[in-house]
Amino acid sequence: MKPCNTKRPMRILDRRSFFTALAAGAALVPAAAQTQRPPAAEKQPPAAEPPRDWTGREPIRYPDRDIVALDSRFRKYMVGNTTIQRLYTGTLWAEGVAWNGAGRYLMWSDIPNNRQLRWLEEDGHVSVFRSPSGYSNGNTFDFEERQLSCEHGNRRVVRYEPNGSVTVIADKWQGKPLNSPNDIVVHPGGAIYFTDPDYGIRGNYEGFKSEKQLKEAVYRVDPRAGKMEMVTDELDKPNGLCFSPDYKKLYIADTGAGRDIRVWEVAEDGSLRNGRQFVAMEIPGGGRTIADGIRADIDGNIWAAANPGVQILTPAGERIGVIQLPEVCANVCFGGSKRNRLFMAASQSLYAVYVGTQGAHIT
Repeated sequence: MKPCNTKRPMRILDRRSFFTALAAGAALVPAAAQTQRPPAAEKQPPAAEPPRDWTGREPIRYPDRDIVALDSRFRKYMVGNTTIQRLYTGTLWAEGVAWNGAGRYLMWSDIPNNRQLRWLEEDGHVSVFRSPSGYSNGNTFDFEERQLSCEHGNRRVVRYEPNGSVTVIADKWQGKPLNSPNDIVVHPGGAIYFTDPDYGIRGNYEGFKSEKQLKEAVYRVDPRAGKMEMVTDELDKPNGLCFSPDYKKLYIADTGAGRDIRVWEVAEDGSLRNGRQFVAMEIPGGGRTIADGIRADIDGNIWAAANPGVQILTPAGERIGVIQLPEVCANVCFGGSKRNRLFMAASQSLYAVYVGTQGAHIT
């Protein structure tokens, strides 16, 4: 949740090989010919890349220089003739991107402005979707296309019904108010899992300042049975979460002292077992960072909102690629009619890029 070091990683680019070969080739030129070149020409560095234009007025040369392969395995997920697009700017802290397949729209939270926004796939139109929003953070849609939201301001998880009414899914644990529900996912069986750190009650910017009455934890709710249970309180600041493609694992990001992503097996009864560290979060090139929102693709890779933008991790936790953004990214989701477009909520803006894979789940 907090901005962190934005040091950009070393990039694997073919032009490095080009300039290395160029320098080596100079040694093959006869000495007399080399001395005839103007001294100034020998000192000319490679042309610097121009600053990127995010307005869309100036075209971006393919392949997009900010989609970076750290490992050759990432190349299958890169689309060579596409580019990262900024779809909207004007939020204070963008979060909670969620794709609605039936409506063909992307909705997300602007937490400090206490509103939700909607981007229409048809024409790119952006409008205020819900205001006030209860200072909502994470959002998703269930298997009946009903929206679920984590509200910082009201310290609860809610479901918006088709008739416009609001159903409270969870607002207390053992008689005490939740801290500030953060992110949310839905299991095909109907159970809802959500994280509950204290970011929304730390001050009056993303909610209302208040005292924490519960240890930060992760919960599971079965709305049909009216049953709620705490599934783990092992993380310092549980944040983004996602299932593996087969729903047999649950990944949870720790934006607190752990600075990692952990993974559990999901038991038949919905409880979590055998938790372990999936990956310690680092900035490619050096330095620690955190993962915020996370999503899985159909191959089991984890796409994590983490400096320098989005990091792509294999099912074994190996870092194979990054999508570099000019702003701190807080959350991601797959969308579009083919679920092959990655949407990224990053500070003041909404970004998107087509990728060579598909999201594993409905949002």
